[in-house]
Formats: sequence, structure tokens, C-alpha cells
Amino acid sequence: MTSDSLLDATAPSFDDPLGMLRACHGRIRRYLDALARLQRHLPEHGCDADARAAARSILRYFDTAAPNHHADEEESVFPRLLAARAPQAEAIIRGLERDHAELARQWLHLRPLLTGIVAGQRANLSPRDVAALRELYGAHIGLEEERLLPLAEATLARADIVTIGAEMAARRGVDPTAIGARRKAAGG
Repeated sequence: MTSDSLLDATAPSFDDPLGMLRACHGRIRRYLDALARLQRHLPEHGCDADARAAARSILRYFDTAAPNHHADEEESVFPRLLAARAPQAEAIIRGLERDHAELARQWLHLRPLLTGIVAGQRANLSPRDVAALRELYGAHIGLEEERLLPLAEATLARADIVTIGAEMAARRGVDPTAIGARRKAAGG
């Protein structure tokens, strides 16, 4: 998540952490689309300036925002759903935790390839590897949006939601009250 997205008056804020998780899914999809475009771009254009910039941006996102997103779920949302004994929470969460481990494994495979593109030392990505990451993220996001987030909205108390938002802000080194004050000053 970039600081610009935190200040966007239309984006959910830390007072709507579940909305922030949904918004992050949209950004994940956009970066996965960029990864697919990069994979198609490389055979014809090599490690040109556009390829290096795209790889750098993808690396930055999946090295920072994506791990924060997974930590938001694993450290803030999952424990509260389990503590609330939400119906089917354990099965949903165990599946998502397995996905997180596999997503991390796939990212660790792709990361050095992207680093090589940034350095101008490599000019290809496996279409199979890119497709596998996109497919796993697509199924994972679908499960979160169709089952996890609705369950959290139906189960968690407002105090839990507030705490989740504060934890998400702290994870990013952001004071959530400062974001709210800047939004209000901007008319958001």
C-alpha cells in the first residue's frame, strides 16, 4: 500500500480495515496484470526501460504491501474470528494460511527473476510461473471476498474492527488519526 493510496479520499481508511483489505485485492490484481504484461513484453523488447520500471514496481509491491496484507489477516483478522468461534472460520482460515505459504513460495521463485530484469540481466519470465501465481491469487482472493470478509463483517464487534484498523496502521508505521485528520482537511 502506498502513502498515496492512504491519502486518497475515496479509498477505505483504517477505520474500515475490512474495506482496506478488499481495496488491496484490487491492487493485487492490477500488479498481477502488470506481471503478465511484463512477461509478454520481454521476448520482444527485452529489459528495456519500461520492463525495468515495471519489474521494479512489481517487486516493491509484492515485497511490502502483499506481506502486510497477509499479516493483517493472519495477525489481526484470523485470531479474532477464531476467538469469536465464527461458523466455518477454522476451515476457511486454514485454507487461506496454506495459500499464504504457497503464495510466498511462488513469490520467492519469481523474485530473483524480477530482480534480474531490474538489473537488465534477464529478459524472460515463464508464462507458466506467472499464470500459476495469478491463478492462486485469484482463487485466494475469491475465497477471502466471498467467505472470509463477509464472515468477519457478520461476526466481529465494532471494537474488534477498530483494533484491527489500529494494528494495520501500526504495521505500516502510520498514525491512523493523522490519516483521518488529513482526509477531513481535504474534504474527504
